[in-house]
Amino acid sequence: MQDPDLPAFEDQLLAALSAAGTMSAESAERAKRAFARTGGSIVDIIIRLGLCEEKALARSIADLTGFGLYEEEKLPELAVRANQLSVPFLREARVLPLIEADDHVVVAGADPTNSISERALVLAFGKPVRFMTATASSVEDGLARLYGGLAAQAEAEASISVPSDITDTDVARLRESASQAPIVRFVERLIARAVDGRASDIHIEPLERRLRVRMRIDGILNDEEMAPLSSAPAIVSRIKILAKLDIGERRLPQDGSIKINARGREVDLRVATAPVTNGESVAIRILDRESVRLDLHDLGFGRSSLGGFLRALQKPNGIILVTGPTGSGKSTTLYAALDRLNTSGRKIITVEDPVEYKIEGLNQIQVKPEIGLDFARTLRSILRHDPDVIMVGEIRDAETARIATQAALTGHLVLSTLHTNDAASAITRLLDMGIEDYLLTSTIAGVMAQRLVRSLCVECRKSTGVPSFLDAAAQKRRSEGNPLEFYVAAGCEACRGTGYRGRTVVAEMMEMSAAVRRDILDKAEASKLRAAAVGAGMTTLYDDGLDAVFSGKTTHDEVLRVAGDTQD
Repeated sequence: MQDPDLPAFEDQLLAALSAAGTMSAESAERAKRAFARTGGSIVDIIIRLGLCEEKALARSIADLTGFGLYEEEKLPELAVRANQLSVPFLREARVLPLIEADDHVVVAGADPTNSISERALVLAFGKPVRFMTATASSVEDGLARLYGGLAAQAEAEASISVPSDITDTDVARLRESASQAPIVRFVERLIARAVDGRASDIHIEPLERRLRVRMRIDGILNDEEMAPLSSAPAIVSRIKILAKLDIGERRLPQDGSIKINARGREVDLRVATAPVTNGESVAIRILDRESVRLDLHDLGFGRSSLGGFLRALQKPNGIILVTGPTGSGKSTTLYAALDRLNTSGRKIITVEDPVEYKIEGLNQIQVKPEIGLDFARTLRSILRHDPDVIMVGEIRDAETARIATQAALTGHLVLSTLHTNDAASAITRLLDMGIEDYLLTSTIAGVMAQRLVRSLCVECRKSTGVPSFLDAAAQKRRSEGNPLEFYVAAGCEACRGTGYRGRTVVAEMMEMSAAVRRDILDKAEASKLRAAAVGAGMTTLYDDGLDAVFSGKTTHDEVLRVAGDTQD
């Protein structure tokens, strides 16, 4: 391999990425400044700063250098010289040995222009090296599968970790250990793998003998990397440093945030720590702006629930509630609704905890209870700013509920959430908070209850016959002239063997019919309100889930998992 003229190669690569629309002009200038300041490899700079989507980067490098693209499915079954090569070096150089022939070695590399790595490999193998261009994550995944994964690396590098019984006075040593290269790389790779894997959360939990890392993907927790418990203080301290938390405070919970570029995408991380028996547990919420769809039609709502929700949004005033347990997509639905209402003719103010996604054109307020800026106080103050639409992140108490009701009575459209299992229970919850029945009948424009179900992987789902216990529902669908597709989950590489990829929503939308209003005034129980809403045309959560099942979107097991308790 020829050592390329780095300045020339730099210009060519950045020009190619900019021309392809995969790197912004601002990111290209940032890469040039970093290269001028530090020298080294422009490819390494782009990867470390997360300035470009890595597959686009690999394609551009391959086009410029003539090195072929490495395909992940061609990973060999056995590692090349597994007991002779330094795995930390392979990770640092981002190279993955693939094939060793008599006269050469084939290596996949994220930066095949790096002559230093090439010379080291030639020295290690004693023969020439032929490169293929790969993404950084494919190299990392290949090394993890062939050379023992991050746990093996953490074991080998345990000497840099900090004892678990460290005292509060050892902050300097904690900071030093958190800055060690293996710990920095561990955290960087963990976050990158989570973003690539579409994870919504990362959970780092110290157990009795090891550090467990899990990621929540499509609503389900999956075990990921393991590491020695002795490395936990350094890993947690690294995350705390990034989130600007106090690394010396391990007795109290802390909350912070991190803004990063991962694989060329801007990602916000919400970090929460908590003291547990064996150390500190860390939960990281991943808010990937590019993965969020803010169009109501794209979220997967059925026609019945979406139609009712859109009718409620057209009203000039009133309260629209979205209900469901934590993690059911309520905030995303509210953001999509606000995006639809966000026009130059409306003033929209939101009160949130936290502000998850910043939307151009909205006035978004982050509550801060520690200084007295809670939902109720903020809501009272913003009414003096003459808003047309108000979004309250959650109605948590009677005071907030009462102010929201008064705002709706005075001509505002109010959107908010409640933690209830179904739509009818939202009414009884507000009655329990002390809101008068006549005020609810005057102000509630509609209540949406929703859940998220995993979507079947379209690459591997298998068509099958409808089971006998669903025959009646299937016959009803056929009699209404609706097509029927019934699939079960299988599992493939694209869905990590789960049979599911992505999520869709099932929902019920309760509109304020005359029968529902009468039952509210009679202070009826939730079951009677629900029956009245169904009589007025509401499709229940379970029935909406069945529609998704018979449309080939998900499975009956998934619907039972999230909405089985709402079955009639």
